[in-house]
Amino acid sequence: MLELHALHKTWHPPKGAPRSLLRGVDLVVQPSETVAILGASGSGKSTLLRIVAGLEPMDAGRVCFGGQDLRDCPPERRRFALMFQDFALFPHLSVQDNVAFGLVEQGVGRAQARSQARELLQRFGLDAAATGRTAHLSGGEQQRVALARALITQPRVLLLDEPFSALDAELKASLRDEFRQRIADQQIATVLVTHDENEARAMGARCLRLSGGVLLPA
Repeated sequence: MLELHALHKTWHPPKGAPRSLLRGVDLVVQPSETVAILGASGSGKSTLLRIVAGLEPMDAGRVCFGGQDLRDCPPERRRFALMFQDFALFPHLSVQDNVAFGLVEQGVGRAQARSQARELLQRFGLDAAATGRTAHLSGGEQQRVALARALITQPRVLLLDEPFSALDAELKASLRDEFRQRIADQQIATVLVTHDENEARAMGARCLRLSGGVLLPA
């Protein structure tokens, strides 16, 4: 279970006055549950995900998993997966090596990591593209590679930052179904941030809105 307790974060721009992005944010996400957070651009949604992932410090508060305070736990030891809006795939690596990357970083041998990546790509219908470059894939295929890379390490928490923003309506619907199934199969606590209300309602068991630094019912 993922728990956020009284998270505070103030943004200090190069020019202008500081602005509170998070003002005492509390949230509990159960295994297999997807919580969707709506909010306008600049509301602090992506900052919230980065704090949960351990990639950005908070000013105050606690991020806990399974009752453990993760304050001193570095990102690579949290077993959280953050899927960025632009996928953040490595153009110099093959498709299979993009997917295998997280396992290699965890110390799994390259041959074993590639084997596991191929198995996952096969389940995603991308086995034929495994040795090619990600630049040759369509947007939907790149999205599947990014999801496979996020899931291969069996994360305890999945953090999705506007994951469907660049896709057409038909592909969005297909991938939303695929994401929901994978999340349920692996019992992952998931936080999705988006500005798209239809997407939030389709994906989230609960929908909240980040406004003025606080989470409100949506």
